Amino acid sequence: MSTRNPNMESSIYLGNDGWWHGRVTMGVKDDGSPDRRHRRGRTESEVKRKVRELEDLRDKGRAPKAGRKPTVEQWMTTYLTDIASLKLKPRSLDDYWSKTRNDIIPGIGKHRLDKLQPEHLERMYRIMLNEGHAPSHVLKVHRILSRALKIALRRRLIVENVATLVDPPTVDETEANPFTKEEAKAFLEAAAKRPSFMRWCVGVGMGFRQGETLGLRWPYVDFENELFHPKWQIQRLTWRHGCDNPHACGARLHRFEPCPPDCTTHKGYKRGCPKSCPKGCTKHASVCPDRKDGGLVFTRPKTKKSQNPVPIPPPFIPYLVAHKAQQDEMRAAAGELWEEHRVVFSRPDGRPIDPHQDWEEFKELLEESGIDDRRLYDGSRHTAGTILNELGVDMPTIMEILRHTQISQTRRYVKGRSHLSKDAMRRMGDAFMPGPEPVTETTTETAESRTALRRRRRRVR
Repeated sequence: MSTRNPNMESSIYLGNDGWWHGRVTMGVKDDGSPDRRHRRGRTESEVKRKVRELEDLRDKGRAPKAGRKPTVEQWMTTYLTDIASLKLKPRSLDDYWSKTRNDIIPGIGKHRLDKLQPEHLERMYRIMLNEGHAPSHVLKVHRILSRALKIALRRRLIVENVATLVDPPTVDETEANPFTKEEAKAFLEAAAKRPSFMRWCVGVGMGFRQGETLGLRWPYVDFENELFHPKWQIQRLTWRHGCDNPHACGARLHRFEPCPPDCTTHKGYKRGCPKSCPKGCTKHASVCPDRKDGGLVFTRPKTKKSQNPVPIPPPFIPYLVAHKAQQDEMRAAAGELWEEHRVVFSRPDGRPIDPHQDWEEFKELLEESGIDDRRLYDGSRHTAGTILNELGVDMPTIMEILRHTQISQTRRYVKGRSHLSKDAMRRMGDAFMPGPEPVTETTTETAESRTALRRRRRRVR
């Protein structure tokens, strides 16, 4: 028999169907009607336990909202479209979408958000690692998913962020491999034979990021005060469909059947055979006649600190002036074909340099200068930080030059040199042991001296 309890008290009763039922008032729905939740069980104690759990969530303000919860796929789409897009930089948002489409949705997309369990995430991560994904890639997927679930928890769509209960793969930090002073000089000597010489001086000598260097524009070069103002950067963004039917638009590029095991079409490709398209694929926006928001674009650097002015080394000034005059000659030669973007480093027609083309030139210069292969970041940003440290510049100053927000970040960019460590320990030894070096006697000499001493003592007696 049912007993109606006043106010916010719960009701527990045995129904005509033989099940025990519990009714809990959680509050008020969005439309103003009472939010009553139902739980049932075979025994009264089971229902009481479920009712107490609901009441505890209600009293702590953690009760999930009423209504059917979205699936992981539905929530990730909502999160990226309506929430993350307001905060993330375009390039980061592209990366979030890519990992969501290729990893999260195929792995756990059909699970209801409130039914997601830690073992579902662990299974997905294990499969990704078995398929050859790097631990760093899996860690990024984990962070994206954890952030989305954190927002879902704040909005009371779930009662717990299960991503916090899972340990993602451990990632070994990539060791920096900056140029030595000699390598930096050899690299710039090779670059001096090219029109892009000053681009590499700015990268290696000032530690600018690739996007900041290629996005530097003349209005932000202050010759009078000898300052660069890195207010913009160049990035290549993924195109988006501007049409009404993205699936039909990219029909000729859809590949729903995977390549055979002995595929020769993509033999030699760095990434191997491309993945099959998911059902209802909406990718391939690059062929859309109304494509938008893609290609090379100017974007703001990722932090406000990144936009701080950086002093230009005085020896760079004459070369920058000569570089500007050379660009004026290219503008005159191009005539009507010139596209004015006012970038400091441009193609012969005035357009910004493509980051991939810039990366290829870096690799060519490494080979020409006889330097072992390494990352572009090592040859520019890490090199600038390390050489500044070798020149005796203190960490806070290096932090300002590289425009980091935390000094711990700067320390990761500065790599110690073994010869400098030896020199430092030599100076440490000199500080503690300033006297002459002690004379070391051999075992034979020590024995002979003792024999002579005994003979002298006998004569005295």
